Amino acid sequence: MTEIVRMDKAGVTRAAALLREGALVAFGTETVYGLGADATNAEAVAAIFQAKGRPRFNPLICHYPSSDAAFRHVVADERARAIGRSFWPGPLTLVLPRQPDCPVALLTGAGLDTLAVRVPDHPAAMSLLRQAGRPIAAPSANRSGHVSPTCAQHVLDELGGRIAAILDSGPCKVGVESTVLDLSGPEPVLLRPGGVSVEDLEARLGPIRRGAAPTASKGLRSPGLLESHYAPDLPVRLGAVSVADDEALLAFGAPLPGARCCFQLSETGRTIEAAARLFEGLRWLDAEGSRLGLRGIAVMPVPDTELGLAVNDRLQRAAAPRGQ
Repeated sequence: MTEIVRMDKAGVTRAAALLREGALVAFGTETVYGLGADATNAEAVAAIFQAKGRPRFNPLICHYPSSDAAFRHVVADERARAIGRSFWPGPLTLVLPRQPDCPVALLTGAGLDTLAVRVPDHPAAMSLLRQAGRPIAAPSANRSGHVSPTCAQHVLDELGGRIAAILDSGPCKVGVESTVLDLSGPEPVLLRPGGVSVEDLEARLGPIRRGAAPTASKGLRSPGLLESHYAPDLPVRLGAVSVADDEALLAFGAPLPGARCCFQLSETGRTIEAAARLFEGLRWLDAEGSRLGLRGIAVMPVPDTELGLAVNDRLQRAAAPRGQ
């Protein structure tokens, strides 16, 4: 049963407590309603994908109560700080490199070395973010591929019974998603048009390149685009029923015997736990396997149930020939 929470002091306190406990809470912003989870809790973030029925792990936007809070987790140059001063709070998302000590779960950014951050312009959202005391990952609060919601009833129609609560923040004033601007490289790139016009951004930054479809080597920087995410340097072999002496093992369930280097996705066979640990596991095995002189990563089968479909989509991309 999904709880409808009023936009008052008690309601915001209740919604913030649920988020800190790892539950999913939808809340209104100036753009659309977001489906929020504690961005530092990988299993809570995995639950977003499960609730939305997302077949793939797209990067999610992290929401913060201030630009100072956002810039503690990303590397912000003077361009980013100037744009933040001009457009935050507001319907603009910036994609920037992660800080080395960034506490945001790797799953939130789909395993990439960048993070999408924004400061929403809505009193309920700002109050919720301050009380939660941590970054909140929040894609639109609808089933994957459906129309984005702009009122609490839309969210209830889409996700009722799938999430813990909806903070009824009233109708959204903008009604379209935030603009996504990539400032992770020397050239500004518009990845998604939205609530801030590119003309307004160019008035402050100069020419902005429109984003092209990402390649396998570059990866996805933003929500709402086709993606090819971080792939380890070591080759990935799927469907492993045995592990060679020179392979690391990504295990699901009881691990195969003989692995010198093993990372467990879920000993009990839970696909939501596997999703939460996937990117951490690939990175760890890549580094540890390379240190040990291993030649590849063997991956045990993961069933295509619940989040297993998304896990396998990501693994298939990681295992694809490097030239694709």
